[in-house]
Amino acid sequence: MTRVLIADDDNLMRAGLAELLAGERDIEIVGQASTGREAVERARRLKPDVVLMDVRMPDLDGIEATREVSHTSPRAKVLILTTFEQDDYVFGALRAGASGFLLKRTRPEDLIAAVRTVAAGDSLLSPSVTRRVIDRMAQQPTPALADQAKLGELTSREREVLVLVARGLSNREIATELVVEESTIRSHIRRILMKLGLRDRLQIVIFAYESGVNRPAGAADPASP
Repeated sequence: MTRVLIADDDNLMRAGLAELLAGERDIEIVGQASTGREAVERARRLKPDVVLMDVRMPDLDGIEATREVSHTSPRAKVLILTTFEQDDYVFGALRAGASGFLLKRTRPEDLIAAVRTVAAGDSLLSPSVTRRVIDRMAQQPTPALADQAKLGELTSREREVLVLVARGLSNREIATELVVEESTIRSHIRRILMKLGLRDRLQIVIFAYESGVNRPAGAADPASP
């Protein structure tokens, strides 16, 4: 059973989400919150598996609420649900510890699937949001390689897997690329997460780009004059 907390300041939106998810046998709505502060407190008390978090809320916005939930209730996965797709919201949410980012216009069946995906420990972004992430990374200057010490703990194969994850390949695609079993890739990813102190696949992507290990297509080559 996946325990879900819904945080949104719109009463109608909360009611609609609750009705939609309550119809699923494997999902239980354990609580609702209308402010960011309530979301943090109820996540701590109710111990949900997934928090559906709106961005614009009174008292404490969804980005800061996500940061606090990630700190005080680390087992809870935050799925940002918003009408906005501005870069600041996307990157603020991801860096705050969100495991997923969906737009409110997402189809009901996709939202339900997203809750299950995030609860299972995977990360998720709407296709339009994914495109923004890649475009934004391509425009950023190559960062200083501040995480070389952590990277040094990875084997050469784990580093290969890190790069392929950052390029957006699925476990199956990575297994095909490296000619190994998919279960082997899952094992590599578990070790990468442990060694780098990351919590999910999405953080691997951010780490790879921010550390300069992987640059998006079209980004300037740091070795270029």
